Amino acid sequence: MESVKNAPQSESKLHFLDYWRIIRIRKSVILLVFLLVVITTTAVTLILPPQYLSMVRIAVEKDATDISGLFQRDSIQVYDPYFIQTEFEKITSKKVLHKVIEDMGLNNEWAKRYNSEGPLKTSETYEILKRHIDVRQTRNTSLIEISVRSEDRREAANLCNKIAETYKENRLSLRRDMSDKGITKLKDEYQLQLARVHSLQSNAAELRLRLKISDYVAEGNAPVTTLEPETVRRLENEHLAARGELAFYTAKLDDLRSMNRENLRKAILSAEPDDLLKDLFLRLNDTEQRWSALNKDVGDLHPEVIKTKALLSTLNTQIEARIDGILMGLGSRLKATTQRALELSNQVAVAIEKDAKAASEYRPYFLIKGELETEKRILETMKFKIVQEEVDLSLPKSSIVEVTDRAEESQKPFRPNIPLNIGLGVVVGLLIGVGLAFFIEYLDTSVKTIDDVERALQAPVLGVIPQNVGSLLEEGADSPHAEAYRVLRTNVLFSQKDPQKNTLTVVSGGAGEGKSTTIFNLATIFAQHGSRVLVVDSDLRRPSLHKILKVSNTVGLTNYLLKQNSLEEVIQTTKQPGLDFLPSGKLPSSSLGILNSTQMREFIREAKKRYDYVFFDSPPIMGVSDASILASEVDLALLVIQYRKYPQAMTVRAKQMVEKVGGTLLGVVLNNINISQDSYYYYYSGYYYDYYSRNDEGGGKKNGEHKKAAAQAGETPERGGGVEIKQKY
Repeated sequence: MESVKNAPQSESKLHFLDYWRIIRIRKSVILLVFLLVVITTTAVTLILPPQYLSMVRIAVEKDATDISGLFQRDSIQVYDPYFIQTEFEKITSKKVLHKVIEDMGLNNEWAKRYNSEGPLKTSETYEILKRHIDVRQTRNTSLIEISVRSEDRREAANLCNKIAETYKENRLSLRRDMSDKGITKLKDEYQLQLARVHSLQSNAAELRLRLKISDYVAEGNAPVTTLEPETVRRLENEHLAARGELAFYTAKLDDLRSMNRENLRKAILSAEPDDLLKDLFLRLNDTEQRWSALNKDVGDLHPEVIKTKALLSTLNTQIEARIDGILMGLGSRLKATTQRALELSNQVAVAIEKDAKAASEYRPYFLIKGELETEKRILETMKFKIVQEEVDLSLPKSSIVEVTDRAEESQKPFRPNIPLNIGLGVVVGLLIGVGLAFFIEYLDTSVKTIDDVERALQAPVLGVIPQNVGSLLEEGADSPHAEAYRVLRTNVLFSQKDPQKNTLTVVSGGAGEGKSTTIFNLATIFAQHGSRVLVVDSDLRRPSLHKILKVSNTVGLTNYLLKQNSLEEVIQTTKQPGLDFLPSGKLPSSSLGILNSTQMREFIREAKKRYDYVFFDSPPIMGVSDASILASEVDLALLVIQYRKYPQAMTVRAKQMVEKVGGTLLGVVLNNINISQDSYYYYYSGYYYDYYSRNDEGGGKKNGEHKKAAAQAGETPERGGGVEIKQKY
């Protein structure tokens, strides 16, 4: 046989209503945690002693005077991101707080408050005080807020003001001490520097006398102030000029000498201007013009022509003589220039030698003199720094720390803030409660919804049974719970593919999941609808159906299977027409495997012939083999799952065991659902429950009408006087 399976279900997504369902189901946990947190918070808040908060606000700047110091320009303060944080640490430092503790006598005062024998140690008081101090920066400013909490409002204000004053005094005294030490050190160094200057001055004067250095030379700072360097420079300039002149005349003379007489006569005046030669050339030019004119008019033999020709010869002779004289003059000048350049070269060499000698002799003096000037400048700088620091020390520095707002006594306690604490307790309690509820729900792997069953087991849910269901024989056909079993009956009939398969058992993974009640009430519903039904208590180890019917379990199924009694002798009837009951009977220890026998299979075949439906109760399938045997021998099986009792893995295992033995799992029944708490299942059973509840509350007429309708439908109303049991045969 094959188990009946539904189509695989897709992974469902959580909806808001799923979360709301968890909250409703776990509302007791949420409420308990919520009340516990709120009550605890309220109690602690009311027990805590009131604390008062006072705050002083101070403005802090870097070490600077109220006005600019001597020889000091106003400077722009550069932003330092670590400055304020550093001052926070200084305010809460031991140097400041120990002074506050000492001045205010907190060791003795707080010893009384904390019931200490003898005064507290300063270190202990410091730790207590530091825990009550809060230092922070006012947003977007350099102001520092110093807050102090205390049970005494006056003490809180006094501590704030005292801490601010002590911090200010500490910074001012620290700055003053640093300046005093610095000035003292500078003065000591100044005296040492002054002694070095005096020593160098004495050495310089001694060297000047010994080297016989003139006042003119002594005025300088190095040997370059003597006469020799000046002489060397002058002679060098003259020597260079002479060499240039020599080169000029040499080139000119060589050029003129290289020309022929005709070219020389053309270039001589340009190279060496001469008035006499120029005049001779003018006279020669005039004479030549006159000769040319006379020669045309009178001829060569004319006395004037002969006279003019003689004059031309004389002028040419004079010009040649003058040119030779100019060349000789240039040669003489070249010779004189050469001699002068040589003499200047010798003079330069002598001057350089004298200068080197003077520099060598005066060098020790000028070295000492240079060192002396350096030490004098250092001395003057040190004197300037001392004067500057002394003036700066005398300037006021109140801007370093300025108390902008003094602390005042608080009019109302800072802590505890009762509304805030209770509000936070409400919020936190609610968050913790809801979180714990969801955490418990997360840890709970039991079956919670129909979707859980269909997703895990891949089997349809045929019925949803509410809580506190008893025997329908006692509750009656018009019981609100009966409708849940009618729905189950209808789904079983629709799931029953073959009408010949009329034997059915119920199984479950664990004990106490409601198998017996489910099978009995389902059989009752079938009987109420006109079917001939037999209920067999086949849970031989722990039978319970006879307790529901309140009959004896002395004789039953085991007696028939052991052939001690006939079938007619062991079957009993109930007050519900069409419903018969077969108890389990006593199970001998030697017949534990009796259900897995030929007699059991013959009994099932015989019962199927006599009844329309045969229902078998069974033990838990996970613990006893009888349930697996029954599941394999009967036609159909129902899996009963207790709502929120066992893990899903156990339920899946129970289904797998039914399938392994060849049983046909018809579907799943969810049992013991709290309809009032879990709105998820209201749509399955809540409407009928409310409907029948209203009918019951209506009383009299409506109740009678309902019973009449039930009688017309073939259902038997509830009888008074208990349950009637009689032998069928």
